Amino acid sequence: MSIARPAVPPQPSRRGAIDPFYVMEVMKAAAARAAAGGDVIHMEVGQPSTPAPQAAIKAAVAAAQREPLGYTLALGIPELRAAIARHYRDYYGLDVPMERIVVTTGSSAGFQLAFLSAFDAGDMVALGEPAYPAYRNILKALDLVPAMIVTELETRFQPTPAQIAAQAPQARGVLVASPANPTGTMLGEPEMRALVDDCAAHGRWLIVDEIYHGITYGGRAQSVLALTDQAIVINSFSKYFSMTGWRLGWMVVPEALLRPIECLTQNFYISAPGISQVAGVAALSAYDELEANVARYAKNREILLNDLPQAGFDRLAPADGAFYLYADISRFTNDAAAFCQRMLAETGIAATPGFDFDRGRGHYFMRFSFAGATDRMIEAAKRLKAWGK
Repeated sequence: MSIARPAVPPQPSRRGAIDPFYVMEVMKAAAARAAAGGDVIHMEVGQPSTPAPQAAIKAAVAAAQREPLGYTLALGIPELRAAIARHYRDYYGLDVPMERIVVTTGSSAGFQLAFLSAFDAGDMVALGEPAYPAYRNILKALDLVPAMIVTELETRFQPTPAQIAAQAPQARGVLVASPANPTGTMLGEPEMRALVDDCAAHGRWLIVDEIYHGITYGGRAQSVLALTDQAIVINSFSKYFSMTGWRLGWMVVPEALLRPIECLTQNFYISAPGISQVAGVAALSAYDELEANVARYAKNREILLNDLPQAGFDRLAPADGAFYLYADISRFTNDAAAFCQRMLAETGIAATPGFDFDRGRGHYFMRFSFAGATDRMIEAAKRLKAWGK
């Protein structure tokens, strides 16, 4: 039987015509090297190398053995929403009603829900550059307009109200991350308050990515929720809680967005994974284990901050938090992708070129992730110092 073929084949939507995440290409090259028998030190991937907390794993196993795991309420199981509310009380000293907490399928779903509930097609959202590339790609796929604010080291690569006024005065929203990916920089309270006040004055939504909270090196990060109840906060179990593959995150949202987000969740996702939610409740009591992970990141950071300048990587963004070092490599190259490819081939170290994060200036930057084991960071520093000679 012949297969009918249309005279004019249907075409894909333009929504999928967004940039790939180049770090995945780096991962592919690193995997090919490893498959061929080569040694690889992974500094390209922004995920913990530590497992989920033992309490979370035990809770998930027990739940799977105890009962069928079906759909949950769209906003999340009450036990997890209440546990997250306690987390804000115990960790930050903040009273956040559990009713304003939304459990999501990772932070990625949180961003999609935030953008869909707060903005209409064609609206402009301002965000600093360099930035996590999925921000702009999700915005584009939803027919929103990302306005990339060119930031500078002097403001810790974070956008300011003055820059937004100059570069995107018509923005309907502002998105910031603190600590940020790829730079690791944080907004201090005066800088965050300035953004809160500016958004309030111009009727803009403020969305704050706090997924690297918990992983800081000069004192705890303060949540924007200490300054306003009108911001949209996105957080996740992926980074501090070492649960990337569990696909579990949360939002704290103003009351006006709760019902829209609930309806969107019901239709888009039904609910976050049930087994992950059970595990999340247990993870929120595993602070000792999690703080041990952060101590390891701090050691890795110390090693690299000491040794990378000896290898010529002496122009680094202030790494206030997260597990990244963002390096200006303009002294070496104007093609970060080729530089990273050569570094992988000649040293076995996989790192991410900067143009994923900054389309304008990223060819002069690269990102190192220090989320791996400390002995691998020591070896990476040794190889880079030898390579730089």
